[in-house]
Amino acid sequence: MRPLKSIAVFGLGKLGACIASTLAARGFQVVGVDVDAEKVRRVNACEPPVEEPLLGETMREGRSRLRATTDVREAQDTDASFYIPPSPSLLDGSFSCEFLLRAMQSMARVIRNANKPGHLFVVNSTTTPGTMKSIILPALEHELGWSCGHEFGLCYNPEFIALGNVIRGLLEPDLILIGESDTASGERLAALYQRYNTNQPEIARMSLTSAELAKISVNSFVTMKISFTNQLRLIAEKFPDANIHDILAAVGVDTRIGAKYLRAGLSYGGPCFPRDNRLVAYVARQHGAEAPLAEATDRMNEAVKQALFNQVLSLVGPGDTVAVLGMAYRPNTYIVEESAGLYLAQHLKQHGCRLLVHDYQAKPGNSPSLIEFENVDTPDELLTQPKIKVVVICCPWPQYQNLKLPSGAKLIDPWGLQRNV
Repeated sequence: MRPLKSIAVFGLGKLGACIASTLAARGFQVVGVDVDAEKVRRVNACEPPVEEPLLGETMREGRSRLRATTDVREAQDTDASFYIPPSPSLLDGSFSCEFLLRAMQSMARVIRNANKPGHLFVVNSTTTPGTMKSIILPALEHELGWSCGHEFGLCYNPEFIALGNVIRGLLEPDLILIGESDTASGERLAALYQRYNTNQPEIARMSLTSAELAKISVNSFVTMKISFTNQLRLIAEKFPDANIHDILAAVGVDTRIGAKYLRAGLSYGGPCFPRDNRLVAYVARQHGAEAPLAEATDRMNEAVKQALFNQVLSLVGPGDTVAVLGMAYRPNTYIVEESAGLYLAQHLKQHGCRLLVHDYQAKPGNSPSLIEFENVDTPDELLTQPKIKVVVICCPWPQYQNLKLPSGAKLIDPWGLQRNV
């Protein structure tokens, strides 16, 4: 059981580029593999292929140990390969493993042709529970002609990170989750993390399917907590003397509950939380079980967006101007996927309103969904715009705490950023 010293990372997107860069910075030899020649060029030029805080500095720290290629054959001498390709959601709520399978099969052919047993295949992308055992493992054994657990190993190793904080999330996680095809493969990967992480996280090792279920269960539980806070906020708003922020601050003191993610605000969004929670419901249905909590969490999340839209619509009419501040789904990222700001702006525009939008990172250049709106460079520009009826803070960028309102505009601030100003 040789230690893992050289790693191939397949997929240099938002997560893969950060995994490759942090591995190199921590002393591993890394080959990034991607079909996108521009991403490969940027990595080889030590330029971040995606926008993410600290990525540039991390790439420079590991520059001598990081290179990228479009040719999978250049990865044949690595000890392990990590896979983070896209995994699109299908209409039924499951995840496609087409790109994952394609990448892993290409590497398996290279390993087989080079006759290099002992390779460890590591899947980082979220998969539908059962995929690793019933699809990925048999496909690798077929492609290689070898037996998993003997001539090669397989692990499922999803990350628990948030965009905008990926580098720190990778290096200082609460948990390392390892689904293993066999004990030796799990031990090799665990030993890598003991060298890679800058803290000492809990390493949980289990079967491949147990790890798949654990991954989506974590995100489903967190989203349930967020939907609970939003449900409580909508109830508290019916009482004139109730303050949701005071209520949640008290509730979070209870150690059985905890303060994390117990903050009044708006819906959760982004590329992971909504679809991971829906995947829990899909898996339950496919196996003759029910997941009413996951389904209710999703309904509550959509209801929060609709409630905000109804609130704004009660204050404006066709032709009125509304400013929506914070288009990203969370601070420190430009991703607008399933964000409250995008939902609100799109629905108000459909009702004939004029939309002014702002975000500190999400711009039409990196988030094409924003092209249809009037984008302002700074919130101060709102002061020069006449007749803004409503200003809505949809993403809690801390800079909005010092927001200056246009004369006569009504502020909607579900996050409470302005309450102590």
